[in-house]
Amino acid sequence: MGPTTPTEPRTGMPPTRREPAPQPPPSSSKAWVWLVVLAVIGGATYYYWPKIQAYYASPAPAATSGKGKGKGGGTVLVVAARAKRGSIGVYDNGLGAVTPIYTVTVKSRVDGQLMNVLFKEGQMVKKGDLLVEIDPRPYQVQLDQATGQQLHDQALLKNAKVDLDRYKTLLNQQAIPEQQYATQEALVSQYEGTIKTDQAAIDSAKLNLTYSHITAPIDGRIGLRLVDPGNIVHASDANGLLVITQMDPISVIFTISEDQLPPVQERVHAGQALSVEAWDRDKRNKLGIGKLDTIDNQIDPTTGTLRLRATFENKAGKLYPSQFVNARLLVEQKSNVVLLPNAAVQRNSQSVYVWLIKPDNTVTVRPIVTGVTEGDNTEILSGVDAGDAVVTVGVDRLLEGSRVNAQVPGEAARGGGRGRGDQASGADQPAAAADKSGDKGTSDGGEHKGRGKGGRTGKGRS
Repeated sequence: MGPTTPTEPRTGMPPTRREPAPQPPPSSSKAWVWLVVLAVIGGATYYYWPKIQAYYASPAPAATSGKGKGKGGGTVLVVAARAKRGSIGVYDNGLGAVTPIYTVTVKSRVDGQLMNVLFKEGQMVKKGDLLVEIDPRPYQVQLDQATGQQLHDQALLKNAKVDLDRYKTLLNQQAIPEQQYATQEALVSQYEGTIKTDQAAIDSAKLNLTYSHITAPIDGRIGLRLVDPGNIVHASDANGLLVITQMDPISVIFTISEDQLPPVQERVHAGQALSVEAWDRDKRNKLGIGKLDTIDNQIDPTTGTLRLRATFENKAGKLYPSQFVNARLLVEQKSNVVLLPNAAVQRNSQSVYVWLIKPDNTVTVRPIVTGVTEGDNTEILSGVDAGDAVVTVGVDRLLEGSRVNAQVPGEAARGGGRGRGDQASGADQPAAAADKSGDKGTSDGGEHKGRGKGGRTGKGRS
């Protein structure tokens, strides 16, 4: 029998053929996105690949071949400086405060009412200027009384002297006893003593009159007024009438470590006048230059420091009493030493070195020994001689033997010219601005020549 056709269990009819469910066509949008991404990456790689090659190029310039424009691949643009001989100072730094040489609290030396104040707060005064007047009338009365008493006693003395002369004549004639003459002589001496007492009373009254007119004892600046006119002042008052502070000259008291004392003491004993600079809190502004005046007689055992006083002229008023300053004491001035900018000195955990530019325009690491650092310069004790060129900017791109195109401020650029094909980054090549013009190159029989704006001509063989 032939094959039988299966039937539906309930209807007995042949089963209906079921078609599979239709599937959505695959989307092509994701493929287009990936194609665009790959295209962007490829284009960026094609555009930046020459710059990447120039950045990581070896120190030796790449050879060029064929005709066309040459490339100076491998030349690093840097800024350099030359070591030079000069002078540098050795300073001891210390914290200090401006301290007036003289500060006077003016007080009344007599009792009385404060009548007139003849100054303004903050005024600059000279020694002898009238400042305050205290009621002088009581002391004028005392002067008049003392003067009248003196006149009275002078008349008594005059009469006593006349009687003494008369008694002397009678005594010579033995008309009076000698005791009477001696008594008269003692009376004359008594009146003479009284006259001196009267004169002292007169001088005291005159002195009180003088004290009732208070004058400036020193040159300086007056502070705020402490007593107002109309008040009764006494010589025994604890507070004064005003305070005068000398402003010019003025001093700075600062401290140095006890370890720094021996060289300072040696030069002071030799009679040298050591210079002292006063700078503000941030060490940005120099407030004045003075001379070391004196050294304290003992070291503070709690801090191990010693106090010194320097005197400054202060005509401009930049130094103000109790102002905080940074003092710099010039201990020694070194002359004819090799100096380099601080930017040229490189340091790591093992050594101190510089990138030295050799005559063939390649660089090498040169260990150095440094001395004093002051301002923007560092003293070089060994490793570099005067006239040597060292790299100051662009050291992060250098390797041992790298060829450089060095620009020394004030000198023509040092190193081979660049072709137009050179790629320079303004951030990593600080001297690029000095060599912006590309060298135009031509080739002739495998030899090409480029000429830059500066008139330099470089030749290379492919």
